[in-house]
Amino acid sequence: MLERYVYKNQKKMRCGYTTGTCACAAAKAAAYMLLSGREVKEIKVITPMGVSLTLPVIDIDIKEDKVICAIKKDSGDDPDVTNGIKIYAQVTYVKEDIMRTINTDGVIVDGGIGVGRVTKKGLKCAVGEAAINPVPLKMIKEAVAEAAESYSYEGSLKVIISAPKGVDIAKKTFNPNLGITGGISILGTTGIVEPMSEQALIDTISVELDVRKAQNEEFIIVTPGNYGQDFLRDNLGIAVDKCVKCSNFIGDTIDMCIEKGFKSML
Repeated sequence: MLERYVYKNQKKMRCGYTTGTCACAAAKAAAYMLLSGREVKEIKVITPMGVSLTLPVIDIDIKEDKVICAIKKDSGDDPDVTNGIKIYAQVTYVKEDIMRTINTDGVIVDGGIGVGRVTKKGLKCAVGEAAINPVPLKMIKEAVAEAAESYSYEGSLKVIISAPKGVDIAKKTFNPNLGITGGISILGTTGIVEPMSEQALIDTISVELDVRKAQNEEFIIVTPGNYGQDFLRDNLGIAVDKCVKCSNFIGDTIDMCIEKGFKSML
């Protein structure tokens, strides 16, 4: 358990760690086990904000040519729908001729079951790629490379990140609105979940606006929440998927619409 706290509305709330941190830890543990042939019961990772975590490794399956293991997500006191899910990593050897064909570095990272795929422009991941954001992707690659260096392994490794419960959980997130299909996103710029983070909500609104802009939309419709969307649908005949929810962050949303170059906003 992460013993890190913040205060929100005069309440002491425990922080957690992101899906990105879980994916990094699982990949690092799996890489060490593949290269050593020995079980790793816990793994140490350092988040981008410098917090050191030692996390228990679960569901270990060691084979000669691949290793699968998982890290359980802990969101602390944040009401996160991904809290408690297992993030898995499978690490396998890659033939060098395949690496030369795809012209990449020594670590390949992709998404498996429960990790979404990007279908729309405007996100930090390209269309067709797994929804593993740049910071977690960098964390995973560096962690696996560290394991390879520890065992003087100069070959290539492939990492598949999966979240079996992510298929159903994604339906409760913004992913369908963002054009991410089939699962959750692997997220986290700091590696740490801060409970009730207003910035996280503002960042989500910003990402959805980016997707709209990438689709060449010049006019944006914004509602605070479900009542506004119901009114648009029932009284104006405007589909819910044409709207962006802004919660209480109306001023921030107006500023972002101006910054991103939308011509008008309702």
